[in-house]
Amino acid sequence: MQLNFKKIGSGPPLVILHGLFGSADNWYSISRELDTEFTMYLVDQRNHGDSPHSDEWDYEVMAADLLELLDNEGLDKVFLMGHSMGGKVAMTFAVNNPERVARLIVADISPRYYPVHHEVILEGLQAINLPEIQSRKEADEALAIHIPDFGTRQFLLKSLGRNSEGFYWKINLPVIVENIEEVGKALDDDTFYKGKTLFLAGEKSNYIQEKDLESILAHFPKYQLKIIANAGHWLHAEEPKAVVREIREFLK
Repeated sequence: MQLNFKKIGSGPPLVILHGLFGSADNWYSISRELDTEFTMYLVDQRNHGDSPHSDEWDYEVMAADLLELLDNEGLDKVFLMGHSMGGKVAMTFAVNNPERVARLIVADISPRYYPVHHEVILEGLQAINLPEIQSRKEADEALAIHIPDFGTRQFLLKSLGRNSEGFYWKINLPVIVENIEEVGKALDDDTFYKGKTLFLAGEKSNYIQEKDLESILAHFPKYQLKIIANAGHWLHAEEPKAVVREIREFLK
């Protein structure tokens, strides 16, 4: 699948993968801080952003999409970073194609299984009657019935597109709803990446816990863990300077 991506900066290649309901634009401000040090590829993963939609959607096919992108761009080896769902894709890609990954950064996700916990978000998104929506304000008001947090709504509504026919979702909402269990799947047993790996954890997030370190070590024996102070799961949005500092330090 030909993924949409933005190419920014100059230097060694750094590929960044967004999380569920996100897009390449989520990492634009981070990329602007690093554009003199790396050539960054900000990727829209399948069923997100401006990349194609597909009924197939799991970590194996998303990792295969990334391999196709690297081959098409002539990138033999890259620095690879992913957040949340993107982190699972990055881990899957690294264990499947270790020779293509120079170093790996995983932001606020571990290799373990995560139970589905996006029910409220999915209910809210499905409750928006797109043919009747006349403005983004109306969409926000409809979403607010299910999701009171303004920041979360603003993030989700970045995936609301508009054309001559009206509003539409850039995300493939029906397929995501049908396959949401795929997002929580664990990395396959007996898979590993022996390259240097950095795990970033939000101090206020519970996505990476003490109990996860044994699993992380089993899959990524050369890992290190850094805690981003005062940050939750959206650490790159909440504490961007700290995230940029850790990326720069790890990849220097």
